[in-house]
Amino acid sequence: MKALKTLSLVLVLCNSLYSSENRADSLDKYLSKNKKDQFDYDYKKVEADSSKLRDSWINPLRINYLYTKSNSYDQDQEQESASIKMDQTIFQSGGIYFGIKYATYSKKYANLSIDLQKRKLIKDAISTLMQIKQTDFRIKKQKLLIKNSEISLFQKKEQYINGQLDSGFLDNAIIERNFVIQSLYDIQTTKQKLISKFKTISDLKHDNIDIPILQKLDKEQFLQHNIMLDLSQSEIDKTKYFNNVTIAKYLPKVSFLAGYNWKSESLVGGSFQSPETSYYDYGLNISMPIDFNVFKDIESSKVDYLKSKIDIEDKKKELIAIYEQVMQNLENFEKKKLLSKENKEIYERLLKDTRELFSAGYKTEYDVEMLENSVVISKIDYEIFDIDSQLELLTLYEVYKNE
Repeated sequence: MKALKTLSLVLVLCNSLYSSENRADSLDKYLSKNKKDQFDYDYKKVEADSSKLRDSWINPLRINYLYTKSNSYDQDQEQESASIKMDQTIFQSGGIYFGIKYATYSKKYANLSIDLQKRKLIKDAISTLMQIKQTDFRIKKQKLLIKNSEISLFQKKEQYINGQLDSGFLDNAIIERNFVIQSLYDIQTTKQKLISKFKTISDLKHDNIDIPILQKLDKEQFLQHNIMLDLSQSEIDKTKYFNNVTIAKYLPKVSFLAGYNWKSESLVGGSFQSPETSYYDYGLNISMPIDFNVFKDIESSKVDYLKSKIDIEDKKKELIAIYEQVMQNLENFEKKKLLSKENKEIYERLLKDTRELFSAGYKTEYDVEMLENSVVISKIDYEIFDIDSQLELLTLYEVYKNE
């Protein structure tokens, strides 16, 4: 399509936006610096939260220092003590392993959620660019319609003055001219709104950037490389391991205990000072909670897991419905494109005949000009419908990825 610069989305939109390791791809250029920075901070927060969740099974060391001063029996006394203690779980019936896996899939789910938000914003930017381009075509078309309406009005004025038409036809021509002019103003207003919207998303100039050209996807391809289904699958994995963590929480666990203690005591201003004492201890602790809500808690997490497995099937059906609707819409736009092409061919034949009649003195230059405008309008209609098709395909590419 001449109106859009060639840029294959098979190589661009299907790149690694999905990959958490390679987010700074060419599609980022459609987003403003502030938007990209916001997403970068979102990814960093996910990384930090994931690391915290992954290592949550590691208990902190407890360090304590105590200093007291008292006056009992008219004697000032000072006491100091310090201790370092550790109570670390080393076995939890698989809970440590499942907790680490849960953290891993939680991170994947969170990153995919951000990827999806980012894709949606990029899709909005590209969609807005396409609509701006479409309004440019609509403006060109509307200006040609205005020219034709002015020619028609001029012709009807002549016919009215010559007594060939009554005033009703002249009034209709005036109304038609006013209508197409008002429509132009509406289209120009729409364009300005779209430009304003694009500026809130991107730092780029809307009139100086490539717009990707999308290719059709088959259903299998669309479902196989779908970020929405990946998100649903990661939800299944996440809830599965959380269910295992919940079960392990009520099973036996073994903890390693260790500590070091130090103490000193003396009389202030006196000669008495007890010797410093210190000692260490270590051992194992085996425990298992008895909770009356254990089965309810486990059942709740199990239900979440089972529900997530059903949700992915629903999501697949939803995506298939979206795909089929897009294909139906594309078929309708192809029919409209074919009709505009047929109209152009009809107008071109009429234009050829009219030019011959004009040369013979049977038609006016206005008749030729109107048909010339009609030929161009048909070409513009084709371009408008082609962008409509691209906007439909963009609905699919919003959730399509290439690994």
